[in-house]
Amino acid sequence: MQLVDSAVELDDYSVHLLHSKVQTSRSVLFLHGMKFTARTWESLGSLEKVADEGFSVYALDLPGFGDSPKADIASVQVLKQVILNQKLDKPVLVGPSMGGKVCLEFALSQPELLGGLVLIGAVGVAEVRDRLSKIKVPTLIVWGSEDAIAPPADGHTLDSLIPDSSLVLLQGAPHPCYLDQPDIWHWELISFLKGNF
Repeated sequence: MQLVDSAVELDDYSVHLLHSKVQTSRSVLFLHGMKFTARTWESLGSLEKVADEGFSVYALDLPGFGDSPKADIASVQVLKQVILNQKLDKPVLVGPSMGGKVCLEFALSQPELLGGLVLIGAVGVAEVRDRLSKIKVPTLIVWGSEDAIAPPADGHTLDSLIPDSSLVLLQGAPHPCYLDQPDIWHWELISFLKGNF
């Protein structure tokens, strides 16, 4: 799989996007956590594994992270503009931690642009708890059993309130559970994508 580095020009700012050169009708867009970047998904092998299953893959550096310059704009708005700019047809969003919070907010504010959700140790669950039942897309929830930043109880909350969801608890894993147990992470992610899209 060949990856392309792009500086995507949006309204009055630009963001860095790492994406597969070969495009298909099914797309998966990866966000990142506070201490990570788009390149985390490249080095972990997630982009290659998902692309090998026939999906277009995209990994976005949010403004002020990785290779994206800072911009005074809400992350949800950035995400919307990237999806429209790249002409993505209802992508599956993958969001760990801070990225998971962005994905949740996006799912609630822009449901018409969304195909599915993968939430990994998402933060900010309590803030949107009362609206979670409105999320109608297939959702995979992945959590580390030893997550000290986003309590596993939040994963159970998401699973109980999002109608079409499933929860995978990675035993012994900390907050960035996908980095701790990449083989299980990739198996669960691919199974979810192949089963729903």
